[in-house]
Amino acid sequence: MSREKEEALFSILHIYDEPEERRNVPESSGISSQHEHQAQSQPEGVFLPGPEFGRPCPLPPPREEVWSFLGAMPPVPDEAVVRQRVPWRCWKVGRLRHGKKVHAVAISGSTHHVYACGHGYIKVWDESALHACNKAPQAQLDLQDHQNCVLACKLFPDGQRLITGALSRNLTLWDLAPTPRVRAQLASTGPMCYSLALSSNAQICLACFKGFVEIWDLQNQILITKHEVPEYGSRCVDIAGSKFWTGGEDTRLYSWDLRCYQRLQQHELRPEILSITHDPSEEWVLVGLRTSNIIILHTHRREKFKAVLHKYVNHHNLQFASCGSYFVTALDEAIHCIAAPSLQRLFQVEEPTDVLCCDVSSDNQYLVTGSENSATVYQLLY
Repeated sequence: MSREKEEALFSILHIYDEPEERRNVPESSGISSQHEHQAQSQPEGVFLPGPEFGRPCPLPPPREEVWSFLGAMPPVPDEAVVRQRVPWRCWKVGRLRHGKKVHAVAISGSTHHVYACGHGYIKVWDESALHACNKAPQAQLDLQDHQNCVLACKLFPDGQRLITGALSRNLTLWDLAPTPRVRAQLASTGPMCYSLALSSNAQICLACFKGFVEIWDLQNQILITKHEVPEYGSRCVDIAGSKFWTGGEDTRLYSWDLRCYQRLQQHELRPEILSITHDPSEEWVLVGLRTSNIIILHTHRREKFKAVLHKYVNHHNLQFASCGSYFVTALDEAIHCIAAPSLQRLFQVEEPTDVLCCDVSSDNQYLVTGSENSATVYQLLY
């Protein structure tokens, strides 16, 4: 299928801002129906950002495609649906000085430890440092090769282990408790690991290199297979259920069967793909493009949407909250928190330099970003 025909198949969605006066209305608590929640999250006169952020211009209510997107959610009995909270603002509470460029960052939900990864070492801060400025780290994990640089990291769901990918030909598995230490060095076949993905049970890890993806069994610490992918379609990777996705400079998103490694689909996108993530239900995949646009795909149905932002960026990071009610997109120095599935912008903050990476704690209390020489911690306010 040609790129032009593929583009025509996407339903266009718009990220919108809630009128300021509605933000001060307290959210009712308790149990409500799914349809009621969807209706309440859509104001009668939707406001889209004007030429300057924060200066809304009134537009008609959401188009039919938006309601189609909302209606795609499977029906749930009313008594089983509890309204998910979303953060309406954030508070910058701490700055963690790494000293070098922070290429990858992670924050645990149980202990609120922050792991900032960069050139030569990983610095670790405990919870007491989150509400401080430039507090000394609790620990520094030096890499075996001091010239090495960690480019990607993934924290295990239990917060007890961390896996990192770097410039060297090794993936490193770290034990984090009681004292951080190297658990194993996994000898990879590629010179530079661009990104990592973990299965929901943390038994499978995918490591993305130029032209191939390594699939690892972490429980037994063995390489299952080295799977070839297009050379310029291997910048980022994600896994959801029995499928995984790759994408990169060639502007194509590829989906693969994790069981037989066959290519399932190929989506013609443009321009370059900078990030891929999925929602906690593993039903939706989000793809961040260099134009700031976000592609939203259903993992099993032929539903495709495009959230349009129209800003050319160098960095586009996406991170879904574990509760599934919102996600964070970092576009260069701007961080946006977006409600799901309504695509309402909850808040936006600006950093002085480009955001290179971000993570949301699994208890949905903190957002942490990595930039030029430090990590910044935000407390999410509900």
